[in-house]
Amino acid sequence: MVIAYHLIWTAYGCWLPNDPRGSTSRTVASDIIAELGELHYGRRRIQPTAKKLQAFRRQAKEVLKFPVTTFGRREVDAIGDVFCGVIREHQYTCYACVIMPDHVHLLIRKHKHQAEQMTENLQNASRLRLRSMGMRDADHPVWAKGGWKGFLDHPDVVRRIVHYIEKNPVKWGLSQQRWPFVQPYDGWPLHAGHSPNSPYARRLRGYRPG
Repeated sequence: MVIAYHLIWTAYGCWLPNDPRGSTSRTVASDIIAELGELHYGRRRIQPTAKKLQAFRRQAKEVLKFPVTTFGRREVDAIGDVFCGVIREHQYTCYACVIMPDHVHLLIRKHKHQAEQMTENLQNASRLRLRSMGMRDADHPVWAKGGWKGFLDHPDVVRRIVHYIEKNPVKWGLSQQRWPFVQPYDGWPLHAGHSPNSPYARRLRGYRPG
């Protein structure tokens, strides 16, 4: 009973499949990348030291095909502007968004597009914009392929993830972000004025997230 998606993806090269922190990848397609370290599915219970993570990243930069670059203020603003256009074009309802130096979080309400298509639309448009503005080379991928999606099944879960996303920049010493395409969460589909007799509303009222 999905009501919203939590979409996450990273900048190119910033979180490889065999990153020592763990990842959501089950395979490493490149033999060269595979030699950098062991694949671990999911977040490792014991996280690597900063020294170990930095060493992994240095090795990765030497073998990756394209430069590993993070986003500065100009890139973040450009990406946000593109996201605004894509969200309006496809009529997505976005409840939270942060564009970090090396990754992105968005929370988007259930839509006719699946999570994968939303991610692809947002990635493709922002990739083209950064290239056209000369912020990345014409063949630079900009983003890691694909991403991660969380399936949110209750308004309480949506509220919790909205809060998490909004506080993400502050956690890393950055300013909280505000985007014109982000709407305050209204409790949908249990929002004011909803039909209390709809099957969807009845099911949600009877469900409590664990």
